[in-house]
Amino acid sequence: MSENKFDAIVVGAGVAGSAAGYLLAKAGLEVLIIERGNFAGAKNMTGGRLYSHSLERIIPGFAKEAPLERKVVREKISMLTADSAVTIDYQSSQSGEANTDSYTVLRSDFDRWLADKAEEAGAVLATGILVDKLLVKDGKVSGIITGDEEMEADVVVLADGVNSLLAEQIGMKKPVTPSQAAIGAKEVIELSADVIQQRFNLNESEGVSWLFAGSVTDGCTGGGFLYTNKDTISLGIVCTLSELKHTDKTIPQMLDEFKEHPAIAPLIANGKTVEYSGHLVPEAGYNMLPKLYQDGVVIIGDAAGLVINTGYMVRGMDLAIASGEYAARAIIQAKEKNDFSASSLADYQRLLEESFVLKDLKHYQNFPAFMENPRIFTEYPQMLSDVMADMFTVDGTPAQSLLKKIMTHVKKIGIFTLLKDAWKGVRSL
Repeated sequence: MSENKFDAIVVGAGVAGSAAGYLLAKAGLEVLIIERGNFAGAKNMTGGRLYSHSLERIIPGFAKEAPLERKVVREKISMLTADSAVTIDYQSSQSGEANTDSYTVLRSDFDRWLADKAEEAGAVLATGILVDKLLVKDGKVSGIITGDEEMEADVVVLADGVNSLLAEQIGMKKPVTPSQAAIGAKEVIELSADVIQQRFNLNESEGVSWLFAGSVTDGCTGGGFLYTNKDTISLGIVCTLSELKHTDKTIPQMLDEFKEHPAIAPLIANGKTVEYSGHLVPEAGYNMLPKLYQDGVVIIGDAAGLVINTGYMVRGMDLAIASGEYAARAIIQAKEKNDFSASSLADYQRLLEESFVLKDLKHYQNFPAFMENPRIFTEYPQMLSDVMADMFTVDGTPAQSLLKKIMTHVKKIGIFTLLKDAWKGVRSL
């Protein structure tokens, strides 16, 4: 293998790219992983939750050595108005059992660890390098161009994020539209481990995942999130880009107001912001899938739009890692045949289709459209707040039946409107 020729070049050292690089190197292929950040994870952002099953299959027992924050044992979902919160709180002794467990993570630490695992397996990691173009010869991707330098490879793996300009350059992907993506903003807020455990009613190493909808995004499609880490809290919001035209507030303003909400402010009191980041998030799921392979190239992770948001659960890293695995398996088979054509790399899509990745994406493909209903973020949170206020208010007036209290507020929206929305929501899930 010449100095500038590899079996595979992976563009992007996020979890998808590093997982692919790890498996390819472990199989004996010459692999180069290129990351534009100064280190793996420097440019990556997520709310902060990793479902373990995908990585457990690749690196059994990884949780014993990976830089994980807390195991999630508690799930909370809140509907917010400007001054109230209605919350579902689920906690079970069965939460976090083997292969169904999940963890909060900080990407700057976790991604660096996973990239190190790829290096240990034999991959070459090059950081601080921006790939300008893909090298195309006779209609086939045959490497990359960075600055004045060309590097050749039998196959290139694009793991360069939701706004993959490289995939756009070769016609595999159309530019992301405002309705297909959201903008996320996150603060990492420092608090002691003892304070976090006291405020969230957690034992040592236990964590909570908490999602929010309603006033947090000023009535726009989106929501908020809170994840507990060892000695920090990840707090942020996500708002669909196309919705920002409906509000005068900026994303930073929304995040500041979220921090001041009466349900949030006591939880982060006296905390110190140690990190602030923003990120583009793929939102359309199955309906924004690009062409996943062609001669000499495959697309994985966020670059392929592999994210699922069901309102009560947000998944991205487990899908990304699995896509890296299936891409690696297809490339290893292609190496054995010495055939990196589109027909050979089609095994990648076949593996995705046979797995949970595309099955889950397809299952939830109608949910993004359902979430465009503005009542979910305005009228329904207010209705729930009003119902709860009536239930718990005692002011000396004669009591009414619970059904009458509920129906008083349901009628403001309309019974048939509520039933129609509920039916659409159930069908989309």
